[in-house]
Amino acid sequence: MSPSDDHQPKSDEATNAIIDADRGYRSGTAQAALRNRDFRFVWGGTFASNIGTWMQNVLLGAFTYRLTHDVGYVGLVYFAQLGPLLFLAPVGGLIADVVDRRRYLVVMQMIQLILSLGLAGIAAADKPNETAVFLCVLAIGIANALSAPALGAILPTLVPREDLPGAVSLQSVQMNLSRVIGPAIGAPLYAVFGAAMVFAINALTYLFAVAGLLIAHYNARPSSHLSGGPLKKVMSGFSIAKSDPLIRRILITMTVLSLFSLTFIGLMPEIAQSDLGIPPKSIYYGFLYALFGLGAALGAITVGTFLAHHSKALVARHALVIFSVLLAWFALIRNQYLAYAVVFLLGFAYFLVITSLSTVLQDHLDDANRGRVTALWIMSFGGTVPVGVLLAGYLVENLITITAVVLFGAAVAIALGAYCDLRRDGAQ
Repeated sequence: MSPSDDHQPKSDEATNAIIDADRGYRSGTAQAALRNRDFRFVWGGTFASNIGTWMQNVLLGAFTYRLTHDVGYVGLVYFAQLGPLLFLAPVGGLIADVVDRRRYLVVMQMIQLILSLGLAGIAAADKPNETAVFLCVLAIGIANALSAPALGAILPTLVPREDLPGAVSLQSVQMNLSRVIGPAIGAPLYAVFGAAMVFAINALTYLFAVAGLLIAHYNARPSSHLSGGPLKKVMSGFSIAKSDPLIRRILITMTVLSLFSLTFIGLMPEIAQSDLGIPPKSIYYGFLYALFGLGAALGAITVGTFLAHHSKALVARHALVIFSVLLAWFALIRNQYLAYAVVFLLGFAYFLVITSLSTVLQDHLDDANRGRVTALWIMSFGGTVPVGVLLAGYLVENLITITAVVLFGAAVAIALGAYCDLRRDGAQ
């Protein structure tokens, strides 16, 4: 199937748009984004794939903790999972702006499918090799880092510009609702069948993403014309960010938040066991993580519904302050049942911040540069977190408590609330 040069609504889409308008769908909302056929296909396919990914991601932490009872090793594996985003996302962003995105993404999805099957084989052994687990997770992380910017660059182009806020909201909903559904499915499977079954099921879910990418019509080859040597091309995204105050402030906010305030996500097994008395290999742990993901999903969809026509710059700033208070509360809790309520609210505030920042960024970008700047967003959002988790894992293992690490993250978040004044740089 050959890609269209531009995403033009087909006649049936135009008819649906008129009908949807009659039903009261407002431009910029999540409902308006979903009326676009091609967006639905790609979004739905990657949603199913992400459910499998979060089955693996969440249970991988519990699996490695139970395998070694070593917080440092858990942090190392978490770094292998997401750390490549920090180093390779700019390369993936450059590729996303110069190649056929459809073909590239299909190949990368199939590579991750094969590697996840390999991880399942390693986990099925009577005594899984710790080095083999680390290397296989690292290979999956590298493939994800190289493909994530291309996928992030495609989705915003599948809707008219006026519906972009709703599309960004749904991207966040997808990522976080998959955190709810994935653990809800994966935790019982892990408890009964073990990690290998969970990893194998995740491998098969990549086929849904491949199907969505092949069925949808979209501009698979951007119109970027880059000059200079390979290094200059890879670093061009940084040049764009440096010269644009709004992009720069968003990326600095996200990078600092990820490095210091989101370490609790990767060290959730330690928090659950040490502070709350919840075994990592249990349905109760899966429920804790699922509630965090559910809160995040609802925070994201709130940005695309109730807050669709509010200033995203203001939402991000206020939500950072609320997030910092909830994070400090979560650090001090020792009651399992109270923790369930607080972690839900924490996830909600967390993705009010993330979705609002992402909406402002995507609305500001030109499609010719979208892949490279999206790569920097992915670095700051995903690639920096494992660095913080790795450092925090070392500190908890050798110097301070997990409570002190999370409280420091709360202090950083409230400082970012003062810094993140996007209206100063022209955001609405």
